[in-house]
Amino acid sequence: MAFKVVVSNKEETHQIELDSNEKQIIGLTIGDELSGDLLGLDGYTLEITGGSDKNGFPMKKDVEGPRRVKSLLTGGVGYKPKFNGVKRRKTLRGNTISDDIVQINTVVTKAGNKSIDAILNPESEDESEDSAEE
Repeated sequence: MAFKVVVSNKEETHQIELDSNEKQIIGLTIGDELSGDLLGLDGYTLEITGGSDKNGFPMKKDVEGPRRVKSLLTGGVGYKPKFNGVKRRKTLRGNTISDDIVQINTVVTKAGNKSIDAILNPESEDESEDSAEE
């Protein structure tokens, strides 16, 4: 199974598929920094902000380890109450990336020389330059 890494850079968001055989990603926690070289983004540094597992349960920074827990929530990640004071028991995933994680959310902390769009779609820039010349 592959990871889907969602990279957010201000208003732009890009989704990159990454092979789950990358042992450097497994074991990282929410808040850790990740080298963009693993994703093909040379010169970029990414911070892990969250994710979700294969069943759709969100990762929460407060829960240690890769395990799944049922927690009583009043709001925040995993639960948005409709009224004040409402609590609900919800299932959450821990803050550590394991083989069960499918999606990893990241934010750019250090940008590289090229834009992410130029790195991921080099042929689309060539086409836009060709159409501008005509």
